[in-house]
Amino acid sequence: MNDIDKLIQIMGRLPGLGPRSARRAVLHLMKKRELLLHPLINALGDVAAHVKTCSVCGNLDASDPCTICRDPGRDAGMLCVVADVSDLWALERIATFKGRYHVLGGVLSALDGIGPEQLSIAPLLRRLEGGEVKEVILALGATVDGQTTAHYLADRLQPFSLTISRLAHGVPVGGELDYLDDGTLIQAMKARQKL
Repeated sequence: MNDIDKLIQIMGRLPGLGPRSARRAVLHLMKKRELLLHPLINALGDVAAHVKTCSVCGNLDASDPCTICRDPGRDAGMLCVVADVSDLWALERIATFKGRYHVLGGVLSALDGIGPEQLSIAPLLRRLEGGEVKEVILALGATVDGQTTAHYLADRLQPFSLTISRLAHGVPVGGELDYLDDGTLIQAMKARQKL
């Protein structure tokens, strides 16, 4: 296998890119080496060397704790629980939520063998023990696994004296937060409901 085929194969593993799309992307990169390929190589090297997972919330950032966790302007009394970093970034994109986050690292899924132990639930519970958080927003997708995870977390959070809410049902069933438009995300965040 030559270097180009190897690159096509690696690119083809990325979400949204199949073998044909990967081939087209690699050809485009090769045609525009100075404009695209070399800056891409440098950016990938920088990300690999400097980006880390935040030890507090699970976000990806160049610093640990991340920029969001270190921001004194954030409301420490509000904690938004999301499945993945892409969901956190989607909510940050709409610039409506001014609290803090907790990334679970996925959702419960019996079919995929993902139980509570595989998710960042224990660190979430430890974060709540201090009593600083007054509201937990369960911003999980409207999939069966997302809703199962939300119900599981709601049960686990009952002993804490805090408000538990979730995003409004305007989020379509089967929908993932990262794919929703900004208007839908804004309305879902504003119309969240207590569990």
